[in-house]
Amino acid sequence: MTIDAERLGRNLAKLSFDAPKLSFAFYGRVSTEDNQDPESSRGWQVQLATNLIAPRGGVIVEQFFDIGHTRALPWQRRPEAARLLAALRNPQRGFTAVVIGEPHRAFYGNQFGLTVPLFIHYGLQLWVPEVGGPFDPDNEAHELIMSVFGGMSKGERNRVKVRVRTAMASQTVLEGRYLGGRPPYGYMLKDLGPHPNPAKAAEGKRLHGLTPDPQTAPVVRRIFAMYLAGYGLFAIAEALTRDDIPCPSAHDRARNRHRDGLAWSKTAIRVILTNPRYTGRQVWNKQRTDEVLLDVDDVALGHIAVMRWNGRDQWLVSKDIVHDPLVDEADFERVQQLMTRRARTATAPKRAHRSRHPYVFKSLVSCGVCGRKMQGQHSHGVAYYRCRFPQEYALANKVDHPRNVIMREEALITPLDTWLVQEFGPLQRRHTIAKLLDQLALDTPAVASATPVGPTVADCDAKLARYRAALEAGADPAVVAGWIAETQAERQLAEQQERAVTAVGVPDTTGHLTEEEIIAIVEELGDLVTAVRDAEPEHKMEVYRSLGLRLTYDPDTKTVRADVDLATHRWDSVRVRGGT
Repeated sequence: MTIDAERLGRNLAKLSFDAPKLSFAFYGRVSTEDNQDPESSRGWQVQLATNLIAPRGGVIVEQFFDIGHTRALPWQRRPEAARLLAALRNPQRGFTAVVIGEPHRAFYGNQFGLTVPLFIHYGLQLWVPEVGGPFDPDNEAHELIMSVFGGMSKGERNRVKVRVRTAMASQTVLEGRYLGGRPPYGYMLKDLGPHPNPAKAAEGKRLHGLTPDPQTAPVVRRIFAMYLAGYGLFAIAEALTRDDIPCPSAHDRARNRHRDGLAWSKTAIRVILTNPRYTGRQVWNKQRTDEVLLDVDDVALGHIAVMRWNGRDQWLVSKDIVHDPLVDEADFERVQQLMTRRARTATAPKRAHRSRHPYVFKSLVSCGVCGRKMQGQHSHGVAYYRCRFPQEYALANKVDHPRNVIMREEALITPLDTWLVQEFGPLQRRHTIAKLLDQLALDTPAVASATPVGPTVADCDAKLARYRAALEAGADPAVVAGWIAETQAERQLAEQQERAVTAVGVPDTTGHLTEEEIIAIVEELGDLVTAVRDAEPEHKMEVYRSLGLRLTYDPDTKTVRADVDLATHRWDSVRVRGGT
């Protein structure tokens, strides 16, 4: 037989040229902790992934890259990782394998063991440089390697946290360095020169310290002097408000938009009197960040960061006086002793601990006079809601407020449930939908753009990640808490706009619901409202919250205004005695 070698060579070359290449999706991550440029980090991670798959004919066709999210978050809670997991379920996804550039950044703790079964289930290979190619679930060595890297990733993060906290503790105690955050009331920041770290100094960063504020420092001195003279917390607040001296939240409105700033409160006076920074010493570690499970019934969802106060024995105070004191240390100690003595006198004899009571309208009732949320209180076995604004804030705030505003809980439950059933019950449901649609037509202007207004969800998530990093770096928790609250509100609005885009293709920039959403919500509410009448108190509270219920009590007319915000109707169904 004669073989045409030249023709055979051309056919082999054609077969090699036409052979399909493996198409890969790349996943990577960069956090805010390592101070890396996101694009540079993405670049070298993609290069590592490309070096792994290129010799096998693989090409990256899509990239998933998380920026500003800690590795401790499970994949389901990282935006890009969650998008990748969602793409696995799509048969038309456009890639046949996934490659990881750096497993330390992708997996933390046991995350690999919780994630790789999804790749196996949907028939996609997961390529990792540390195993030299695709991960083999039947290879014990591969399992061991990835488990080790998950543990190393967790250990690396813990070591970073320990190093940072140890360094900050040393800088506070030994150097008395100001570690950032909002200066306490009575002080302002001053420039102390270039940053002691040469690299940061080269970037133009400066070192700052505390110096007395000409406007507020005399107020702090007056507060300490009045308390030592025998005035109580409320008397001091009353005197300052009467003299038209702005309280801390009114003095700095830019950072206290979440507070009303009407008058001085006993809490503000107490915080000032117990702050050792006024003695000229630096203080750190007044708060800590604890990681608690997001869902105790599903530990795979990971943890969330919760700010908690440390006891005074855990505060770290500088050994030396590092800024101008506003009060003498001897006077400060006398104030602490007086406060301890008065607290013991006020609480003696010690009362027995009262059992906890469920409140159906917990945090849902507002005072119609001052707008503050009313507090729950049980008296003789009956639940009440009260507002004691004059007992907490100075009376000289010129707010005409009764000494006590009290509303009885049981007097509201039956009328409220009856109203809800009438509005959302089967007989009235169509009429309710018609009224809502008429209101929608009056309130909703024409939408001319498909571009969401304000920050996107991704923008807000990036902000929240930066704020968490700021907290870990020692920023003032009170300041960061205000930023977080504002950003979370922006994120909620952005989520509503994105849901509107998904539903009808055009965002509702006004925050109103679409016609289809209103009909679907009212139909679903009908069954829920019918079941709530026979529910237990703790279940009633969950349902009322899900309805977006807000109650405003007017003590003059003894009436309650009830509002249900359908725009907040995005919940997991709550089970109430067998119904949903």
